[in-house]
Amino acid sequence: MNKKHYIRTACLSVLSLFAVSCLDLDPKAQLGDNLVWNKADNFQLFANQFYSWTRDFQLSTTNTYGNGVSDGPHSDYRSDLIATSSINTYSQGTNVIPAEDDNYTTLYKQIYYTNLLLNRAESFEDKAAIAVPVAEAKFFRAYCHFELVQIWGNVILLTQPLDLTSGELYAARNDRGEVIDQIVTDLQEAAEALPETAEAGRLTKYAAYAMLSRVALYEGTWQKFHTNGADTETNTERSTELLTIAKNAAYNVIKDNKYKLFYNETLGNQSYRYMFILEDAAQCNPANLHKTDNTEYILSHRHRDGDKGTNITHGMLANVCYVTRKMANMYLCSNGLPIDKAGDTFKGYSGATTEFQNRDNRMTNTLLQHGQKYWNNDGKWRTTWNDEDLNNALEANVRSNSGYQNYKWCVERQVADYYESMDYPVIRYAEVLLNYVEAVYELQGNISDDDLQYLNDVRTRVNPDMPELTNEFASKYGLSMREEIRRERTVELFLEGFRIDDLKRWATAPEEMPQDQLGVKVKGTWFETNWSAQSRQLNSDGCIILYDGRIWDDKLYLYPLPSDQLQLNPQLGQNPGWSNN
Repeated sequence: MNKKHYIRTACLSVLSLFAVSCLDLDPKAQLGDNLVWNKADNFQLFANQFYSWTRDFQLSTTNTYGNGVSDGPHSDYRSDLIATSSINTYSQGTNVIPAEDDNYTTLYKQIYYTNLLLNRAESFEDKAAIAVPVAEAKFFRAYCHFELVQIWGNVILLTQPLDLTSGELYAARNDRGEVIDQIVTDLQEAAEALPETAEAGRLTKYAAYAMLSRVALYEGTWQKFHTNGADTETNTERSTELLTIAKNAAYNVIKDNKYKLFYNETLGNQSYRYMFILEDAAQCNPANLHKTDNTEYILSHRHRDGDKGTNITHGMLANVCYVTRKMANMYLCSNGLPIDKAGDTFKGYSGATTEFQNRDNRMTNTLLQHGQKYWNNDGKWRTTWNDEDLNNALEANVRSNSGYQNYKWCVERQVADYYESMDYPVIRYAEVLLNYVEAVYELQGNISDDDLQYLNDVRTRVNPDMPELTNEFASKYGLSMREEIRRERTVELFLEGFRIDDLKRWATAPEEMPQDQLGVKVKGTWFETNWSAQSRQLNSDGCIILYDGRIWDDKLYLYPLPSDQLQLNPQLGQNPGWSNN
């Protein structure tokens, strides 16, 4: 289906806009194009639909750009850190040109909607009355264009609801830099008009600044490393411009102290894990906290019971998600050092759980240890929210698949599959802090201890006794500051849809992606004598090989345009390396 058809569909489908989650985001009325723009309230009703477009657990099974946990262009399943029972062709490097791609058509349809509102706003007399929906339209126009750039690079930039015969629909693609400039402008203007506070799940100026920090950091580092190489310390004029924007946008969120990292004394060093499963429906954590207690989510995709369309707990719990040895090895030891520099603090791999000892607490917030008591949403769930629950618990048996088992995103209360009601963090404060730190470092080639404090705040949320990362600490132990900043981002944002995009923008994908995906070390460890059913091959170090034969070609930095769009508009041109595929 071509873009021209979708624009026609967009004009017609205003009559059937859909409701979103538990917010009042339903346009409600049958808003035909001849009626919708006659009063300010209808601008807001029309803009409400935009909130259904943000990243979520699973946005769709076809237009997958918004799938934050399940498979999609940004999913960690397409990275080097996790796998499943079947090969992910994108992670493996063997994907081919698709006949069609719903991500392409859906994103342009959504951009049409935002442009339609902005176009009609030009002739609406009371500009102040529609300032918020106009700002929302600019934010989401930027959001969708950024998706297009991340997936395809150069794309057609649309800022008007084009007529069906408009030549722009069949033009060549705009350079990605031109599209990014428009995204930056849209987000800056949105930030100026959005309120400082809003109902949970709705945009504020801080959401716009946070998104701007994400966009500018992404493109700034892309321009830096794709111009001068993955190891460069030198910025281009363009990367300097964008990294400055990223730093300033992140600081605009930080300086006003409207958000803080989620932490609760009762939850203590498990605060990281429980943040992701806060609900309102029932007690869902030992501290009896609910969504309103979450101080960290700047923009969330809101949910109520049964409206997610995906079984998040059973879809992620235990051996369903094959966490790799590479990910497990990324967690620092409690002395603040990587395992290869930690000395006797790292207890090695000899026992079933020895590698979990003296590690970053996010490791045990995220992964199950063999023999650990845990709960799910059916069969064995928590009722008393104290130690009595241990009498009705599952016991982790990690002897399947990779030997590393996931605990993130999994609820502990009794609730039917698909009816967990936690929100998805589209943007959270921890990311903004890490965006700031990375932008400062890549802009200057160094970073002060004062600015590193924002990274340390993230790290010590559940590791209060871990030494902080400082310039002196890095120098003393021979640490790469860049590597440690990237490690922190990877660990903190694991399973939230950032890793593959990070590898691409850092230009490190050629090094990281072809590596075999490995599981636990078997040879010479507890697993060798206690996992008789383990039948996968081992590598030379005695580790389980989940998937080998992985490849990387530089064409994989961008997705190929679908064949149907190239047939409809040959001026688009295919992305480099894909023409002869």
